[in-house]
Parts: sequence; C-alpha cells; structure tokens
Amino acid sequence: MQRTERLFALAEYLRGRRTGVTAETLAERFGVTIRTIYRDLDALRAAAMPLAAERGRGGGYALDRSYSLPPVNFTAREAALIVALGRFAIDMRLLPFTDTLESALDKVRSALSTSAQRELLTRLKELSFLGVPALPARKAVREAIERAWFEQQPLRITYVDGNYLETTRDVRVMSVIMDRHETRIDCVELGKGKEERRPFRLDRITQAEVLRGTP
Repeated sequence: MQRTERLFALAEYLRGRRTGVTAETLAERFGVTIRTIYRDLDALRAAAMPLAAERGRGGGYALDRSYSLPPVNFTAREAALIVALGRFAIDMRLLPFTDTLESALDKVRSALSTSAQRELLTRLKELSFLGVPALPARKAVREAIERAWFEQQPLRITYVDGNYLETTRDVRVMSVIMDRHETRIDCVELGKGKEERRPFRLDRITQAEVLRGTP
C-alpha cells in the first residue's frame, strides 16, 4: 500500500471509530511500524484532521468528538459486497430487523454515481449465495425485538416451545444468534431471582412487546 493510499485508509478507519485506537493497533492493522504510524498521524494533523490522543485505559488516537463526518463515498466494489450480503441476510430470513437493513441498503445505493450504480447491478448478477432459509417471523415481533435490543429495553414475549406449550416471559435481549436455518435471541429472563441466560427461536415467538419507553 502506497503512503497516500494508506493515509486515506487510515483517515477512513479513524472516522469509523470514535473511541481511541492505539498506535500499536493501527500499525498491526496497516502492516507498518509504529514509527510509520506516528508519521502518518502527524501528516493527518497537518492536513487539519482534528486528531486527539487520549491517555489511560481505553485511550488511543481518536477524532475530536465535535468533528462532523462528511458523506460516505462507496466504490462500486464496496457497495456490491455490502448490498449482496445484506440481501442474503434478508432472503435467508436471518436478520430480525429487515426493514432497517433495507433502508440502509437503499442509502448505500443512493451514495453511488449513475455509472457506479450500473456497475453495481452487473456485479450483483454475478454474485450468489445459496442456503436454506430460516423459518419466517412476524413483522411486529421483529420490530419489537429490534427496538428492545438497540434501545436496551426489556421485552415481553409469547413463546411456543417444542412441545407446543405457550408461555409469556419477560426478558432482556443480550445477543442475536444467526444460524444457517434459524435465528435465536439469547436472553436473560427477568424476575427469576437469579439471571439465567437462554435462547429463544425467533420463529417461535408469536408476540413481542417492549415494556418500557413505549410511546
């Protein structure tokens, strides 16, 4: 990687992270010495990029928090991979929050020039993913789970287990697990005295309601 190309990539890397990144991490990421990274950081400062060094645990180099990000520019190659992977997740019913992903993919496409959009369509025709779709989940359930997870809110779900027994549970979503054939939410059940984590299959949740912050 040439220095000019590396400086641009380094600036993009830092723009995508508002938390501190150590010089050692940056050197490993770009395959150069720490001394080279220091020189590159000085060059970015000289180009009026507002870099700050934060000391202590979790510190490192970061952009000033008041720095506003410019519009993101994708190459057709980058956009093709992002859109293809996003479409795969939607088609395979893996991701609970498909509407949000669709909106994001539209923004990726709209960021491209007309010629780049034509190239994107060509590349997408040449890129395919094969797999077994996961079982479908209700739109209202997916929307509630998305909100509960991103906003860190408790969730009330109605769940049908493998014996067709229906129960109502109050949970907090800790993570989302996407397997080849099913999507599960890993949760902590609330009000059980001690916190026990257990997974719930997305397709077996018949109802879901965010418990707090509901307008």
